[in-house]
Amino acid sequence: MTLLIKNGEIVTAEKQYTADVLIEGETISLIGENLSAPEGTETIDATGKYIFPGFIDPHVHIHLPFMGTFAKDTHATASQAALIGGTTTFIEMLAPAGSEELRDGWNIWSQMAAGNSACDYTFHIGVTRWDEGTEQTLRELVADGMTSFKVFLAYKGAFGIEDATLYHTLKLARELGVVVTAHCENAELVAQLQARLLSEGKTGPEWHEPSRPEQVEADGTAHFATFLEMTGATGYVVHLSNARALKAALDARERGVNIHIESVIPHFLLDKTYAERPGVEGAKHVMSPPLRDKSNQAALWQALKNGEIDTVATDHCPFDVDQKRMGDDNFTLIPNGIPAIEDRVNLLYTYGVSRGGLSLSRFVAAASTRAAQIFGLYPRKGAIEVGSDADLVVYDPNYRGTISAQLSHVNNDYSGFEGFEIDGRPSVVTVRGQVAVRDGQFMGEPGRGQLLRRSPQQVQRAEVPV
Repeated sequence: MTLLIKNGEIVTAEKQYTADVLIEGETISLIGENLSAPEGTETIDATGKYIFPGFIDPHVHIHLPFMGTFAKDTHATASQAALIGGTTTFIEMLAPAGSEELRDGWNIWSQMAAGNSACDYTFHIGVTRWDEGTEQTLRELVADGMTSFKVFLAYKGAFGIEDATLYHTLKLARELGVVVTAHCENAELVAQLQARLLSEGKTGPEWHEPSRPEQVEADGTAHFATFLEMTGATGYVVHLSNARALKAALDARERGVNIHIESVIPHFLLDKTYAERPGVEGAKHVMSPPLRDKSNQAALWQALKNGEIDTVATDHCPFDVDQKRMGDDNFTLIPNGIPAIEDRVNLLYTYGVSRGGLSLSRFVAAASTRAAQIFGLYPRKGAIEVGSDADLVVYDPNYRGTISAQLSHVNNDYSGFEGFEIDGRPSVVTVRGQVAVRDGQFMGEPGRGQLLRRSPQQVQRAEVPV
């Protein structure tokens, strides 16, 4: 396979310039002006368009048994939707329940993805209990290239862990040089607040946010940071949602804690009034941490522009309307999550770059490059360099459209962003040199995605242009 992408404006996390990109096989072979290629090369004219490195979503749930049901996507539907939206690599949260063996969880998740994903993928390995078998399995998985863990400081009795498990996990991570990602809340406070609200007859979706308010997320973030400080491990806070939690993470970073920060696209654009709608309309927008007061959005956007927030992910977790109705009489039974894997890039471009003053380089850093750097994929992924995988997005900034569940390729019957306008979309998307998407239509091989094995590495803060 040989492709030549001509006349586009290349945008990376460091610079912006006009050049052609020659792709031979699965990698980029040449970048320059007025390139020519052998006869038979397919040429893609990118005049008036951007050329971005393939986008990376570092936080998705595809196979997920949760609250008595399963997320609706398959690796086929989620990966194709991701590609249509410009995401060429995702990192899935592999999260067996605490009662399950980690090795069994690995077998289930990896077998479901193999041969079914159209884009490349890898896993964060969930640590939901600690024993001798857990440690041995973690060592084996790290040796096999799964170099990031996931812990939940929430969901008491399901995925959540105690402090002893957190300590042992971080000590092992420090020894092995891997990153630990963490859902940061105070699980005990959430459990107590939920019980109190239900006892008072407060059962609707509007009570989900008051049951896990900003304070409990800030407390969980500070708690995680303290454990990182005491163990010397590298941490990554997932789906940070509010200014108080952001301050806790930045205060830790200021005193030398190696902590990275992720927020997710719903927290930049949706607020708690969406989940305060009556009945299932509110339940559609129940996620954890919850959608917050709108005043938090300015702090998140500013931190993103400053480079203080490293990545913008999705926490993609699709449950359909019938599943959301499981919590009609009890908000604690609503399956948590909003589908977003297809819409993240277009929304971030529209409301960050096109309408919000976010620089193109910060956009690329947050949606692609920083995830590659933090999780051991750079410069194979997240870069436009000779030798990098030819995962590229030719992006048309002149496209105009509206998000709708009817147009979505996610296996879900509603959109959390119904009616949102978008300014731009991917025109062509390539995965390792092969065209996978043209103008919103999947054109690739359904099972071509590869499991990405990574090397342990300690990641330092990156200086990225603002």
